[in-house]
Amino acid sequence: MKRWKSISIALMAGASVIALTACEEPTVDAAVFENLQQCLNNPDMDPDQCRQSFADARSQHSAVAPKYSSAQDCQADFGDGRCEEAPYRTSSGGSVFMPLMMGYMMGSMIGGRGSVASQPLYRSAGDSKSFRTADNRNIGSATGRTRVASSAASRPSVKSSTLSRGGFGRSGGRFGSAAT
Repeated sequence: MKRWKSISIALMAGASVIALTACEEPTVDAAVFENLQQCLNNPDMDPDQCRQSFADARSQHSAVAPKYSSAQDCQADFGDGRCEEAPYRTSSGGSVFMPLMMGYMMGSMIGGRGSVASQPLYRSAGDSKSFRTADNRNIGSATGRTRVASSAASRPSVKSSTLSRGGFGRSGGRFGSAAT
């Protein structure tokens, strides 16, 4: 009886390892930087690509960043001093707030491939060391060349409606496409 128990425990442990391995998402090459200068200072990076990717991420920032109807709600999710007023207003004339861009991700140019969309990155109040995409996918805290989950490498969705407190990281499904 003990022998069968040992065999079944070993089989269950082996199956668990296989199941966890099978669930890992594929990763892709990317480069993550806190700012343009950090990229320009990296000898592995092409300065023109640094500038273009930063400009692309910066131009997307106001369209893809999570939006809040109050500065307090934004700061609750991203931290004090980490939010700014968006360059537009709600349909009723109210202010819209969004997190500051805390970094950017660009495709790795290894072998001339650029499979990662350039995009702005953010840091939440609950995990201020890790970068997150506008769609709230964790990128990690590493800067320079790195690998990220392929789902985080796609271009972020446009956010045109505001969130109430707790939206980023807790109820990302509330992001809508209807203007408020």
